[in-house]
Amino acid sequence: MKTLTVDLGDRSYPIFIGQDLLAQKQLVTPYVKAKQVMIVTNETIAPLYLEKTLALFSDFQAEQVILPDGEEYKNLTILNTIFDELLTQRCDRQVTLVALGGGVIGDMTGFAAACYQRGVPFIQIPTTLLSQVDSSVGGKTGVNHPQGKNMIGAFHQPQCVLIDTDTLNTLEPRQLSAGLAEVVKYGLINDVAFFEWLEQNTERLLNLEPEAIAYAVERSCADKANVVAQDEKEKGMRALLNLGHTFGHTIEAGMGYGQVLHGEAVAIGMVLAAKMSHSLGWVNSECVERTEAILQAMHLPTKIPQGVTPDQMLELMQVDKKVQAGKIRLILMKGIGQSLVVDDYPADILKQTLENGF
Repeated sequence: MKTLTVDLGDRSYPIFIGQDLLAQKQLVTPYVKAKQVMIVTNETIAPLYLEKTLALFSDFQAEQVILPDGEEYKNLTILNTIFDELLTQRCDRQVTLVALGGGVIGDMTGFAAACYQRGVPFIQIPTTLLSQVDSSVGGKTGVNHPQGKNMIGAFHQPQCVLIDTDTLNTLEPRQLSAGLAEVVKYGLINDVAFFEWLEQNTERLLNLEPEAIAYAVERSCADKANVVAQDEKEKGMRALLNLGHTFGHTIEAGMGYGQVLHGEAVAIGMVLAAKMSHSLGWVNSECVERTEAILQAMHLPTKIPQGVTPDQMLELMQVDKKVQAGKIRLILMKGIGQSLVVDDYPADILKQTLENGF
C-alpha cells in the first residue's frame, strides 16, 4: 500500500492506494468521529461493493442510500434523495458520509456533505479509474445544471481517500478508457516523463496489469495533490488541471449528460487544445500528433461528435466556471508537459478550432 498526503495544514488528509483495501477497516476508522455513517452509492456499484463497505464500517451505525447510475442523474433533484435519507434516519451534524462509486457519486456525496446541516465530514471510496485519479482528490463537489456542468457546488475536502485498485477489475472497458484520459492529462500539463511512460505502457494499462495501474494511480494522485496543496480554491495554477475540460464540458452539455462520458469529452477537449495551440504557433505538429495518438491508442474519441455545433459550443463556453469578465479562459499548451491559462487569443482561432474539430 502507498500513502500520499494532500497537504492543507490542519485540513490535510491521506490518500491510501493499494489492493484489497476494502477489507482494512483500520484505515478508515480513525476518520469517523461519531457513530453515524451514511454510505452513498449507486445501482451498479451496490451489488458489487456495498456489502464489503458496510463491513468496513461495521463498528458504526451505518445506513445506505442507493442512487440511479449515470451523469444524467447528477442534479439537484437526485441530490435531494441523499438529504431525504439523512433526515429520515435522523442523522445529526456528526454523521460521516461515505462516497462509494465513481465521479458522479463522489461529487454528489461531497456536495451533500458540504450542505447538510451546513457541513459534515465525508470519506471518498472511488471505484472507477477516473474518480481514483482525479475527482476523489481535491475537494471539488457539485451537481450539473442543464446550462453547464458542475455549475452548482462547493469546495469541501474529504477526511481521507481510500483507493482499492481491485475495484477496477469490474470496470467496463469504456469506463477504463475514460479514466485513462484524465491520467494522460497529468502528463500533458506538467509531467513529460509520465507522458512518455504512458506512451510506452498503454497496453499494460488497458490490460489492467496491477503494477502498471498502481503506478499510474499513484503518479496521478501525487501530481494532483501537489497542485491542490498550492492552490486549493483554483485561484491560479489549479486551473491547469482543467486542460481539455472547457471544450469537453460543452460537448457533455451539448450532447446531453450521459451521452458522452466525461473522460471521452476531456480526450476530445485535449486534442482541441493541442490543435488550437498549434494554430497559435505555440506547439509543433508532433505535439498534436502524439496527443492524438496516445488517446486513440487508449480507445478514446478525438473528434467532436455529431450532435453539437461550433456555435452551440461557443455559447455553452460562456457559462463555463473559468469565464472571467466575459472572457473564456482556456488551458492551452506550449509543449508536452507545458500548459498555461490563456484568455487573450484571437476569437477566430477558437472558432476555427471548433469548426475543424469534427
